[in-house]
Amino acid sequence: MPKPGVRSLPSLSVRIDLDAEDRIGPGKILLLENIRECGSISAAGRAMDMSYKRAWDLVDEINRICRQAAVERQTGGKNGGGAVLTPFGLSLVARYRKIERDAASAVRKDLEALRSDIGKPKKAAGR
Repeated sequence: MPKPGVRSLPSLSVRIDLDAEDRIGPGKILLLENIRECGSISAAGRAMDMSYKRAWDLVDEINRICRQAAVERQTGGKNGGGAVLTPFGLSLVARYRKIERDAASAVRKDLEALRSDIGKPKKAAGR
């Protein structure tokens, strides 16, 4: 959380368009991270204020567009089933976060300049 009176930098959001219709972005990656942390699709969806159906539809979409499973459901057990990220899913999250960090690092000076420009008062026309 920024300190009072200190404006944070504008942020960069990365969406990777795999083709004309299929994309991976911050929402899908956050869902995968929540599945990894929570151990289930339903709990991950709740953590994001998302219905189980929406969460499952996104997981299904991720698995489909990547042409391999990023999430694997687990059945049974004392506490019921759950879900885990596959090795590919873990790699997908790590690779996306690296791309995101690298992109943000590459444009940091431009984001700082943008923040500075946005903070300046507008000049009156004709002066």
